[in-house]
Amino acid sequence: MADEQDAPTAAVVVDLDGTVSGWSQGGSLLLGWTAEDTVGRPLTDLLVEPSPPGLLDDHDAGPDDATGSIPLRHRDGSTVDAVVTAHALLGPDGRALGRVVTMQRWGRRPVIADRAFEQSPFALGVYDPELRFLWINASSGRVIAHSEEQVLGKRYREVFPEFDRTLFPERDDKPYTDALAEVVRTGEATRLITVFRSLGSDYAHAWATSIWPVRDAEGRVRAVANWGFDMSAEYWARQRLLLLNQASGGIGRTLDVIGTAGELARTPVPGFVDLVSVDLFEEVLHGDEPPSASAFTPAETITLSRAAQHSAKEDADRAPGPTTQVTHAPGSVAARCMATGLSTVELAVEPGEGGEWAFGPGLAADPAHWPPGNPVIDESLAADGLTGRITVPLRARGALLGVVAFSRLDRPEAFTADDLILAEELTAKAAVAIDNARRYSRERTTALTLQRSLLPQGLPNQEAVEVASRYLPGGTGTEVGGDWFDVIPLSGARVALVVGDVVGHGLHASASMGRLRTAVRTLADVDLPPDELLTHLDDLVLHLASDLRPDSHFQPTGESGATCLYTVYDPVSRRLTLASAGHPLPLIISPDGARTPVPAPPGPPLGIGGLPFEAAEFELPEGSLLALYTDGLLESRERDVDQRLAELQRALNHSVTPLEVLCDAVVDAMLPERRTDDAALLLARTHALAPQHVADWDVEPDTEQVPRARKFAVDQVDAWGLEEAAFVTELVVSELVTNAIRYGEPPIRLRLIRDTSLICEVSDASSTAPHLRRARAFDEGGRGLLLVAQLTQGWGTRHTSNGKTIWCAVRL
Repeated sequence: MADEQDAPTAAVVVDLDGTVSGWSQGGSLLLGWTAEDTVGRPLTDLLVEPSPPGLLDDHDAGPDDATGSIPLRHRDGSTVDAVVTAHALLGPDGRALGRVVTMQRWGRRPVIADRAFEQSPFALGVYDPELRFLWINASSGRVIAHSEEQVLGKRYREVFPEFDRTLFPERDDKPYTDALAEVVRTGEATRLITVFRSLGSDYAHAWATSIWPVRDAEGRVRAVANWGFDMSAEYWARQRLLLLNQASGGIGRTLDVIGTAGELARTPVPGFVDLVSVDLFEEVLHGDEPPSASAFTPAETITLSRAAQHSAKEDADRAPGPTTQVTHAPGSVAARCMATGLSTVELAVEPGEGGEWAFGPGLAADPAHWPPGNPVIDESLAADGLTGRITVPLRARGALLGVVAFSRLDRPEAFTADDLILAEELTAKAAVAIDNARRYSRERTTALTLQRSLLPQGLPNQEAVEVASRYLPGGTGTEVGGDWFDVIPLSGARVALVVGDVVGHGLHASASMGRLRTAVRTLADVDLPPDELLTHLDDLVLHLASDLRPDSHFQPTGESGATCLYTVYDPVSRRLTLASAGHPLPLIISPDGARTPVPAPPGPPLGIGGLPFEAAEFELPEGSLLALYTDGLLESRERDVDQRLAELQRALNHSVTPLEVLCDAVVDAMLPERRTDDAALLLARTHALAPQHVADWDVEPDTEQVPRARKFAVDQVDAWGLEEAAFVTELVVSELVTNAIRYGEPPIRLRLIRDTSLICEVSDASSTAPHLRRARAFDEGGRGLLLVAQLTQGWGTRHTSNGKTIWCAVRL
């Protein structure tokens, strides 16, 4: 009764002349009039305005029902909007006796709901638990291309077998029929977006749908209902945005041309296309400037290198192979695109009507949205197994880098103008990343070439130590650093071992490293002790920093500062002298495999100024192994420095291994494949000169001792079997000893060392250094050092704490 009062339906019997002859209780509930008020009165008295034609005024109408909306007059004077349906009242002989008119308030749920559901632009349907059709609205009938009568009672799977599979298995989409069955089974509503291609259709549509259970009064699921609307345009637009977002994070992650080309080839497969190929000019692969775009015409052959290609049918994790040359014939689409700078869309067949073009339906099918000359219908694509192809020139910063082809193989959808825009956006992002990688590769190659040219091209021949070295730049994506090393032969058969690291990366670091290496060699030639040498080097770094100071606030400047370790090994005494300017101390392994402690502080880095450097000196057993390295060899995110030093010691603990082999073993053990910093390693195994290869004699400060010194030298040279060097040795010993007696101070000492050359040394207690001068024609002296310089490989002065040593090397 409550339902009748809340939603009353009036039933009125009207004679042929329009007089009310019957009135129901529902009429009283709906309008307030009783039967006594209305029976015998014209029905028109209840109308606020005239009836629509053919509804209540056509008393001779046929048996068909007529329905319409009419405002009715309530007894209290108000107006009731109602839906009125007139049913013909026929006698036994079929003659019209009048009409039965039903009146329902407009707004009553059954009327509004029925019409709303039936007229809804959304597709609506109701199915029993076995997924048999119970009801569909008109929109649903248009979508499935079946009328309600054609599908009622049939199973969903019978009508739509294609909904038992998903269109895109790679997305883990659930078949739509399974989603309906799951709602029946679980009794829980669900919402999803399903993409499907109807039978006989070449286009995939995306539908937003909701599925919910329909329960009876006891809560049992008696049916399942769904609604959906076609959101293909919005869905495919969102897929394009997602692909662009993926490209933003997936293209250009490395500063590598081939790697970036591979990222471009993989990103749009399989969501957008099935095959992508990236062809680049050979110059781009090598970091050089690409040829000018204006240098090409569509009528010439263009040869490129296939930098990357990826297909949906290939293994996505397959390692890229070597590049292959690809020739684009004159007049080809690729040649035309590169010459004109314009993209081209090729379709195998003419697209159909209706605006449903490929990545999704939408307005893109409107020819007004296509750039001039697109699309091009090329039936030959089908012979290559393609349904469409977009060719886009790869351009960045006005330079032509190559060309990219986006192809579809299996999917029937034709490309749209929106697809062309997407392909151009992907190509533009990749072009900038490839050009950045090309520029980086060029700068890195330049810096690496500069740095390698500044490093020793070959280690010098000397007998003090056996040496081997490695320099490894940082991995791709990192700039070249300033790590360096050097081996410098010194007087007295000694050798200097140097390793250093300049702050910063790039060309500035390489140039600074070259300056420091040159300065160290110059200072080493002066034979300065290690601590004094580092003091002079510190002053140089300070001067370099002041030279780099910008003139204005907006002028960029490079970083300054460096570390350096300078060591000197004497094979005669087997003593090692070293000093460090903020650099890691060497790792020294004795012949028995034990680690030799280094009693020296690391000292301040170069470029600070005002702080002293301390030298340490200690004796090493013959065959000791020295490892000089930069911090790049020890850097690790997982282990601290002490752990890395222990690993380095274990890697070095092979005293009999050749140093070249040992260098490779250390590099393999200590450096990962993807390095973030460069590293330098210098290994040295010490030798000792046999006592019989060294001879010395104390010289009295008397000129009469000069002949005795000459005889001592000649006898020793003959004893060593070096008779061919006797004349030159006798001459230079005579000159050096004479100068020491005349201009030096006692004690005076003569020493001969047989090494790769014959070294003659004369030491005295004076700190005054001799120098060459040009003697005049009638001068009696001044030609001694000139003769020494002309007859020997080299000569020089080495200052010591007790005076100086004049030395020269006679070629053997």
